[in-house]
Amino acid sequence: MAAQFGRRLRKGATTTAVAAVAVAALSASGGPGATLATGSGDQQSTGTTPSPDDTAATGNSPYYTDLPPLNTPNKPGTATDLPVTGSAESGIPASILAAYKKAEQTVAGSDAACRLPWQLLAAIGKVESGQARGGRVDANGTTFSPILGPVLDGRGFAMIKDTDNGAYDGDATHDRAVGPMQFIPSTWATWGQDGNGDGRKDPNNIYDAALAAGRYLCAGSRDLSIATDLDRAVLSYNHSDAYLRTVRSWFDYYKRGTHEIPDGTGVVPPGLGGGTDPSPDPSTPGASPSPTPPPSSKPKPPKPGGSTPTSPKPTPPTPPPSQTVARVENAGTGALTATAGGAFAERIKVRATNKLGDSLAKASVTFTIAGDTDATFAGGKKTVTLLTGADGTVTAPVLQAGEKTGQFTVRAVATGRSLPAVTYTATVTARQADAIARTDDTALTAAPGAEFADTVEVKATYKGAVAAGVAVTATMITNAAEPVENDKGPYFKDADGKTVRTLTDLRTDADGILKLPKIYADDTAGTYKLRLTTQGGATVVIELKVEAPETPAA
Repeated sequence: MAAQFGRRLRKGATTTAVAAVAVAALSASGGPGATLATGSGDQQSTGTTPSPDDTAATGNSPYYTDLPPLNTPNKPGTATDLPVTGSAESGIPASILAAYKKAEQTVAGSDAACRLPWQLLAAIGKVESGQARGGRVDANGTTFSPILGPVLDGRGFAMIKDTDNGAYDGDATHDRAVGPMQFIPSTWATWGQDGNGDGRKDPNNIYDAALAAGRYLCAGSRDLSIATDLDRAVLSYNHSDAYLRTVRSWFDYYKRGTHEIPDGTGVVPPGLGGGTDPSPDPSTPGASPSPTPPPSSKPKPPKPGGSTPTSPKPTPPTPPPSQTVARVENAGTGALTATAGGAFAERIKVRATNKLGDSLAKASVTFTIAGDTDATFAGGKKTVTLLTGADGTVTAPVLQAGEKTGQFTVRAVATGRSLPAVTYTATVTARQADAIARTDDTALTAAPGAEFADTVEVKATYKGAVAAGVAVTATMITNAAEPVENDKGPYFKDADGKTVRTLTDLRTDADGILKLPKIYADDTAGTYKLRLTTQGGATVVIELKVEAPETPAA
């Protein structure tokens, strides 16, 4: 957008000296000819701002400007071994961290060349919403109340007239940035994603918003392991050099290590900072966001020799152990097997328990089908999210087998929680028939070198019912005690017109009927046999005669 936001003051420094050091370091990094912190890989940022992007994801809304602590959580290069504990500032709430990592994996599966690091999403989430107000999200990853930026009415901010009729931001006159990743409605309309598989694209859901942010950052042919591409991606999100430096600072900080903390216990930057609404207490019904302070408000300078004033940080309520999901376990599910095209008789059932080991009601559980399969839950869905009942259990919808045979996996997890999944193996077997027979008893005859006039038609059944889609093999066999494929007598033709005496890949139709291709006779007269065998072992042998036509009497 055309609107620009210049320098921003760091909030929340513990002492004037610390603040001075941090601001000095930040200013130095933005000086002429200076480079920013080391980017992904071995390259460094150029510090060059590309041309303004009128489709900035946030509408260039303001953002939290707190910088990382001066003490890093870990040594460079050890980001893969995350510390279990550490400063509150380095911790990321469990659901928020899970959403970032899931978005990284999802994007890698469809756009591996982008090389999206989850730490970049974490850095943007930090400056945009303080990690969704310190992780104040429900079990599905949705914020307890909307996170809204200031009204983009041109007074101190960009001018963006309403594009969503207030559907996302509640404002039918102007747009506002929405959600933990602060998308403006017009950008969300294009880039919105369903990251948690609930069938909705909700900018206030961290799984949806993180995946949308990942895809937005990877737009075009960007390779985020290249510093210049990463800089362009961040600047397309919010076109400000100060914003880029702030995101870069957190990005480098998170790459050096972080740790998971419980949802709702993250540090929320004091004051407005990023234009997001201050965090209301999610336990208060109908809690509404506080009004956005006017852009002209400025922080008071610290008194000489004194400490920088900080706003008190409210301690978010921690759910008691009796209300927190600690484990999801199998609740007696049996073997999962079904015939192709049929329904699984067994249904997956799990139980959610709390930290005390007691069954937990109203816990959100997500069931997901994974693997190379066309099986679905009833209704055609691959992912379903349900709540446990009063006894702490929940049963997944009926599993419907597709036509692909073999094994696949179903996982049950506590929605939005970094807890071990319950994994089930399901098996789809081929359709079967236990009987097969001709539909008529017409004699099948042909003269040497001619074709059989009548078509061979059979019907397959299973336990007396029509056996549709059953695989059948047809073979011309010898008359020996242990028959094998015959090398003479009747034959079929393949697609190239060549002689074949065995056909595979035959299947019965919806009525269990199979009509064989044309059968031809060679020059050898005699009585021959055609054997048809179904998946499931049903067999029928049909007689074929090759004989010269009778000569009329003189």
